[in-house]
Amino acid sequence: KGTIHLFRKSQRSLIGKLTHEFRLVAADRRSWKILLFGAINLICIGFLLMWCSSTNSIALTAYTYLTIFDLFSLITCLISYWVMMKKPSPVYSFGFERFEVLAVFASTVLAQLGALFILKESAERFLEQPEIHTGRLLVGTFVALFFNLFTMLSVRNKPFAYVSEAASTSWLQEHVADLSRSICGIIPGLSSIFLPRMNPFVLIDIAGALALCITYMLIEINNYFAVDTASAIAIALMTFGTMYPMSVYSGKVLLQTTPPHVIGQLDKLLREVSTLDGVLEVRNEHFWTLGFGTLAGSVHVRIRRDANEQMVLAHVTNRLYTLVSTLTVQIFKDDWIRPTLSSVPIANNILNLSEHHIIPMPPLKAADSLNPATSTPAKPSSPPPEFAFDTPGKNVSPVILLNTQTRPYGLGFNHGSTPYSNALNQGFGIPGMGATQGFRTGFTNIPSRYGTNTRGQPRP
Repeated sequence: KGTIHLFRKSQRSLIGKLTHEFRLVAADRRSWKILLFGAINLICIGFLLMWCSSTNSIALTAYTYLTIFDLFSLITCLISYWVMMKKPSPVYSFGFERFEVLAVFASTVLAQLGALFILKESAERFLEQPEIHTGRLLVGTFVALFFNLFTMLSVRNKPFAYVSEAASTSWLQEHVADLSRSICGIIPGLSSIFLPRMNPFVLIDIAGALALCITYMLIEINNYFAVDTASAIAIALMTFGTMYPMSVYSGKVLLQTTPPHVIGQLDKLLREVSTLDGVLEVRNEHFWTLGFGTLAGSVHVRIRRDANEQMVLAHVTNRLYTLVSTLTVQIFKDDWIRPTLSSVPIANNILNLSEHHIIPMPPLKAADSLNPATSTPAKPSSPPPEFAFDTPGKNVSPVILLNTQTRPYGLGFNHGSTPYSNALNQGFGIPGMGATQGFRTGFTNIPSRYGTNTRGQPRP
């Protein structure tokens, strides 16, 4: 007898979880066609790999990798159906749409890795070119072409259809588009087929089959085996150039970047939101692509204190929901506080100078430690007053403003009382001017700014 554990959840293995999800997808009849095409694809890949080994053709091997890519695209289509069946969970609050983005990214990257492998094998074959047998080369080419086109045109693959239209064009599409414009100028009826741009998967299937047909003819006519390696390099470059823009686009979606084609529309909507009644500021906005065709975003909105939060939230959501399907808006009211002008209490009538002639200043630390000539603390080891931290403006006694009499400066006449004459006048004199106020520097015979020099000669 073992221990009974109440309320214990059964832990499924990874294979058990995958089996459960596969049964969930297989219950939908739409996925039966995809499963049928997947089974046929596996059989076709098996035959093509055997023919590649018997013909010793690396060009046919590169073309077979496109059939393997079709198998990845069918798996991506199954994942897309699975995503539509699943609902958001506490762990995946935004849903499972990013799984199909990850599937597209992985499929395109694997196709590019296969192309790089073909380039590496082709470089080795240029050093020692083997003999190519053309017995099943042409048969394998048409079998792969027929199955690839039939799969692409029969199964509606939503993720790859969106990526092929949203991603930038490849160099193969651009060259074919230039050629198509010339052809459509002669035969306008073909514009619906070739313009504005062809399907990249159909285009690479046709271009690869054409390269294999040229290889077959040259080997049969001249036994020119090196053309097989050249065709393999051409198919690998076309594969890499076709898959690279799709990898870049799906990678940007995984990195949660803002799509370039909606930046202008988002800026326009944010300007409209900032002009709504009660909205003071829109900040910390972030918008990203959640899945193919699904835009998510979050924004902070600062409103007035007297504004209605629910009303502003409804207006902001109504404006942004036309473009952003998954939106998070955080509303917070204005928390601006008037700053204080003074850190100490000030009397009500302190600014009325007609009644008070004394301006209050901070008290001195020690009145007896001040030097009457500098008004700064006299310390033996302190630096000069102009470089000291205790500046004269910080340690100064209350100033008494006398409104009864005025005294002109620069002359040697005494008008009224001079409270600081004993402390400041050190007996300094200027020739021709008599005794005047002392200077803070304490040097004698220093000419004043508008006086005379030390020799009694007028300054120019």
